[in-house]
Amino acid sequence: MSTALKSKGFIALALLPALILFLVFVIIPIFWSAYYGFFEWKGLGTAKFIGFGNYNEIIHDRIFWNALLNNLLLVASAIVGQIPVALLLALVLLRNSLFSKFIRSAVFMPMVLSTVVVGLIWGYIYHPQFGLANFILKEIGLGSWTRAWLSEPHINMLAITIPINWSNIGPYMVIYIAALQNIPSEIGDAAEVDGARGWRKLIYVTLPIIWSTVIVTLVLCISGSLKAFDHVIVMTNGGPAHTTELLATYMYNNTFHVYRYGYGSAVSTVIMLVSALLIAVNYAVTKRRSA
Repeated sequence: MSTALKSKGFIALALLPALILFLVFVIIPIFWSAYYGFFEWKGLGTAKFIGFGNYNEIIHDRIFWNALLNNLLLVASAIVGQIPVALLLALVLLRNSLFSKFIRSAVFMPMVLSTVVVGLIWGYIYHPQFGLANFILKEIGLGSWTRAWLSEPHINMLAITIPINWSNIGPYMVIYIAALQNIPSEIGDAAEVDGARGWRKLIYVTLPIIWSTVIVTLVLCISGSLKAFDHVIVMTNGGPAHTTELLATYMYNNTFHVYRYGYGSAVSTVIMLVSALLIAVNYAVTKRRSA
């Protein structure tokens, strides 16, 4: 047997345990959940087949559409507030100086913290009576701008996007730094000799080289935003009056609060389909950009 075949066989054997775990704990539950989406089931007892009844109820539920709209807002804010900021920080902190390493660690630190802790911290920051946000506004003479940030329906979702974006910039920054460090220095030197500097170098040289990395981070950003859960549960629990409800919290509340496991399974399937659709759109747009 050739060395190449031995190497491929070893790689396949090494990946097999991970593939089995992925199959058992990810792929099979996805199909199992989709299956129970066609049933009325409370988690115990006999499941009653109702066909597309759960999906029909989802389509006609105003709270679901509000949750979907909030999730789309979260996806848009994540794409605008995480990816460009992470790329900018990666460009600024590319050099391995002591200062750059300190700032990198500071930016990455929120990712190390528990999302529950982040939610609690920002919940106190937004507190209408003794929160840091209102305190700072009063101190700088903008007392009229103080708000009950998590209670007012027209601003509470925007307020929630800030801690979510803040806590997720770090990983993308690290990914971009790794991608930028893999660009051969000769390419950058040749671009500068040809007159490509600053923004021109970034747009016409750097971005095309790391475009595949940008696509990956966009996919991670979209999928991560659609499964956002912890921050909202801790800060608002989807309230008041479902104004901060997300698809994940909507599924959780219907599954574990009112024990509608069949309906919750249908919602989880819808979340997966929405995620796949958005990722497909992202792939089509970014593929056209790279062509």
